[in-house]
Amino acid sequence: YIEGNTNIGVVGASATLSIASSTVLTATLTAGTQTTFTMPAAAAGKAFTLYLKQPASGAIGSAVFTGVKWQNGGAPIITELNGKLDILPFVSDGVNWYGSFAQNFQY
Repeated sequence: YIEGNTNIGVVGASATLSIASSTVLTATLTAGTQTTFTMPAAAAGKAFTLYLKQPASGAIGSAVFTGVKWQNGGAPIITELNGKLDILPFVSDGVNWYGSFAQNFQY
């Protein structure tokens, strides 16, 4: 199957993730800014993937996520290099969002 992709574009200090239109989201961090991502409402069986990009040049951004339980008990440090992409899949059991990550891809 092929899932739709929603390009959120460049995000600022905060962004709310919505999976109403698609379950693949792409966001680019703002140079020199930490973005706080708010997760969608948790519901059993919901899942989505976030492609998180660093700016192509200049200062890098960072990200934190509200209400996510991460693999191995720790949130990832987003790849801190220009032109890099981290892939963050999330799944919900109806109570929590669980996140994992694959990092340091060139885009």
